[in-house]
Amino acid sequence: MSSTAEPATSRPERTWLVSEHLDDVLGRLRPLDPIELRLLEAQGCVLVEDVTVPVALPPFDNSSMDGYAVRVADVAAASEEFPAVLTVIGDIAAGSGDLPRVGPGEAARIMTGAPLPPGAETVVPVEWTDGGSGGGPASGMLAHSAAPEGAGGEVRVHRPAAARAHVRARGSDVGAGELALSAGTVLGAPQISLLAAIGRATARVRPRPRVVVLSTGSELVPPGEPLGPGQIYDSNSFALAAAARDAGAIAYRVGAVTDDAATLRATIEDQLIRADLLVTTGGVSVGAYDVVKEALTGLGDDADGVRFRKLAMQPGKPQGFGFVGEGGRDRAPLLALPGNPVSAYVSFELFVRPAIRTLMGVEPVHRTVVSAVCPEGVASSLPGRRQYLRGRYDADENAVTPIGGSGSHLVKALAHANALIVLPEETTSLEPGGTVDVVLLD
Repeated sequence: MSSTAEPATSRPERTWLVSEHLDDVLGRLRPLDPIELRLLEAQGCVLVEDVTVPVALPPFDNSSMDGYAVRVADVAAASEEFPAVLTVIGDIAAGSGDLPRVGPGEAARIMTGAPLPPGAETVVPVEWTDGGSGGGPASGMLAHSAAPEGAGGEVRVHRPAAARAHVRARGSDVGAGELALSAGTVLGAPQISLLAAIGRATARVRPRPRVVVLSTGSELVPPGEPLGPGQIYDSNSFALAAAARDAGAIAYRVGAVTDDAATLRATIEDQLIRADLLVTTGGVSVGAYDVVKEALTGLGDDADGVRFRKLAMQPGKPQGFGFVGEGGRDRAPLLALPGNPVSAYVSFELFVRPAIRTLMGVEPVHRTVVSAVCPEGVASSLPGRRQYLRGRYDADENAVTPIGGSGSHLVKALAHANALIVLPEETTSLEPGGTVDVVLLD
């Protein structure tokens, strides 16, 4: 008895759940290897080691005010009526190394950040003195270059100052040997400031992933150029490159590729040298011109090559994921997204953004999800699919309102949304006032 094999095209294709596809993507990714980067290059990256302080910060006692370094006893009885009159022995500017000793009845003019000289016990702000003018309270010091005589003569102090007043103590910020930053910290401006302040010129981090974004479609025209018959502007590559940057990646946007498999394949191979992750949009459905499917067949190895699948979601049903390249440094994961603008963006938020965060090794991987009231409700939702509607979330009211319809081409509604309303697969409608999960996009 003989049998005839069933054609592959006639076999029913399995529909994947959103969670299954996401687990497959994240389960096959690993954080990028750590590298040493200079501080500004490390901005936005994740620290991979604890950083301890080599020297105390500040490294010496210093003044927090512009004023006069004095002994406490010499100003203890000072008042407006009976000021303490002290001899000014010189200036101490920030960065001074040769410090004069302040003795009884003496004062040194001191600037903010300058080291407290030996013998001095406190700092009197210049506003509590006559500034050496012999008159009433001073509003500030004259520049040394304009009035060098201010570093000598006498100063009248009108108020007493307690010991260590207006003095930043050595190690008052952080002591030598203490933990400055923990592994897992994302380096923003304050963290980079701390690293620089303790003398670190570099940081060992997981680098920001390099994400290459490209759109496909012969109908696509770059913004700013005139449209021909049947053409539209390429918005996806701009939207997804911007979204990749928001997620923490370094994004490279490639001009739209025409519906030609050889051209697309060559473009992808050219981009592998600078890609930790590739993202394509368009060409993943079942049409005759879905060039991404055609081009990516055989581009990766058999085990990890790009696979295309249908997901139980709307928008964003057709998806692709796998690895391209021949291994080593030129091998990179690729996520193939649908071409409709809303489908592409929703797919990015659900799958690409978590992939970027996983490559960075940073938490949280996913957007924040809250439960909110939907006063208007939702009239209908397709059974068996998880639907993602654009919405406007009001945190004060903990309420969300749908914006626009369910069409995957409605870019304006997407631009005014700050959340995605999630309707589970088994939900076919939502009554007014019902509760839904909301993915926050801000």
